[in-house]
Amino acid sequence: MKRLLITLLALVACCGTLMAQQDVEAVRQLQKLARAYRLLERSYIDTLSMEQVVDGALEGMLSTLDPHSSYIPRSEMEQVQVEIEGEYSGIGIEHQINRDTVTVMGTLAGGPAERAGLLPGDRIVKIDTLPAVGMKLADVPKHLRGKAGTKVQVTVYRRGVEELLEFSLTREKLPIHTLDAAYMASPKTGYIKVNRFGRTTVEEFEAAYEKLGRPHRLIVDLRGNGGGLLDQAIDLAGFFLTRGSLVLSTEGRSETAQRFLTRREGTMLTGRVVVLIDERSASASEIVAGALQDWDRATIVGRTSFGKGLVQRQIPLGDGSAVRLTTSRYLTPSGRAIQRPYKRGEREAYYAEHLLGYADSITDATPRYRSLNRGRVIYGGGGIRPDVRVESDTTHYSPYYARLVRHGLLQLAVNDYLDLNRISLKANYADVQQFVAEFDLPQEVLDRLIAEGEKSKIAFVEEEYKRSEQLLKSLMKAYIAQRLYGSEGFYRVMNPRYNEPYIKAMELLEK
Repeated sequence: MKRLLITLLALVACCGTLMAQQDVEAVRQLQKLARAYRLLERSYIDTLSMEQVVDGALEGMLSTLDPHSSYIPRSEMEQVQVEIEGEYSGIGIEHQINRDTVTVMGTLAGGPAERAGLLPGDRIVKIDTLPAVGMKLADVPKHLRGKAGTKVQVTVYRRGVEELLEFSLTREKLPIHTLDAAYMASPKTGYIKVNRFGRTTVEEFEAAYEKLGRPHRLIVDLRGNGGGLLDQAIDLAGFFLTRGSLVLSTEGRSETAQRFLTRREGTMLTGRVVVLIDERSASASEIVAGALQDWDRATIVGRTSFGKGLVQRQIPLGDGSAVRLTTSRYLTPSGRAIQRPYKRGEREAYYAEHLLGYADSITDATPRYRSLNRGRVIYGGGGIRPDVRVESDTTHYSPYYARLVRHGLLQLAVNDYLDLNRISLKANYADVQQFVAEFDLPQEVLDRLIAEGEKSKIAFVEEEYKRSEQLLKSLMKAYIAQRLYGSEGFYRVMNPRYNEPYIKAMELLEK
């Protein structure tokens, strides 16, 4: 505590020396901050954790700025590094909480859990000596993850086995994959879904493209992709562009303006490309979509992206915490600013506006630009506006459907069905293609879903159920495919049925 105060006072003294002739007001404000710290430490009625006080002060200061500058406490830095580096040390399972129990939804191929024999559907009842029943979802990784080489004991209940099973697992460094799916949507059209931009994204993308046989038509799905590493966004855009093409530039008050060019000749320089975006596509996703739109290299389909075009530098503060400070803004190759308008300090209003759907109409005041190859009109004003806009299809939605989904009852019904039928399903359907083509959801699964709803005091409403019945069947079939064949199974089921932007992309590419 005293060391922190000494550091703060030293900072004040240093700033006073350096800035006395330049900015007296800045020094005065730093001194005020130090006095407030000292007053709280010495005179407050209760003993304080001064680390928590300083954390709160930093959060408060940064909240008065733009919507994306932020403070990262040291308690959260480990997860931040996991997201950036694209790997973690653990046992290699995907899990959910079902009926207060940690349920294994899938195992990483070749990971410790798979090698030891853990199976999807297993219920984890104890982690080391700690009961896992009733554990919160966010707390599970804290106990399963740890330093590579350390051991963790997992006790499992498996349906059909009388006694509990004990597994002693050694944690390993494991990758976090950033592609959810890659498959041939038609004989000539490939589909690749990118969920975020991590350290290995371009490597994964190139491997998927080669595995698909280098298709001449491609759908790149960036919907829901909140961004990630800048260099990966540049290289993914460069996958479709010639060497030396401008991908983006930055400008700021104190940062030197920069231009980011593709570093090698693109792998797919010809062939038709559609990029799917929506209101949750942000940052790195917008860089890729904006660059390919500006160079007339792809047709953008979907809804206007989030509009996060501010550059943050992550600066460590010496105790394991860091600040992400906005220092410049992104511009697409044509000069469009990606960042949508905001008022400083009004962070809650900024995000509320996004949830409600910020103004998306094109008016006389909307900035207009020209694409770089064909000279067609493209629009600025924040976010990337699609070339072909596709609204959400709400035809099959109903309040009854929404209540079932919110309570996680579709997952419960699917898990119960798989407990009894997993082995026979794997035996009857050789691969995901056969499953998608031939499997029809039994009525018993829907009946179980309705019964689970009534147990949870969700009254059955026949009219609403009929409206949503086909969507419910498809979604539950997709969950089963996901459990059996991985995340790709989910998209193979849902995309051609209820994914309107995907369907439109297929129409455009197949013409």
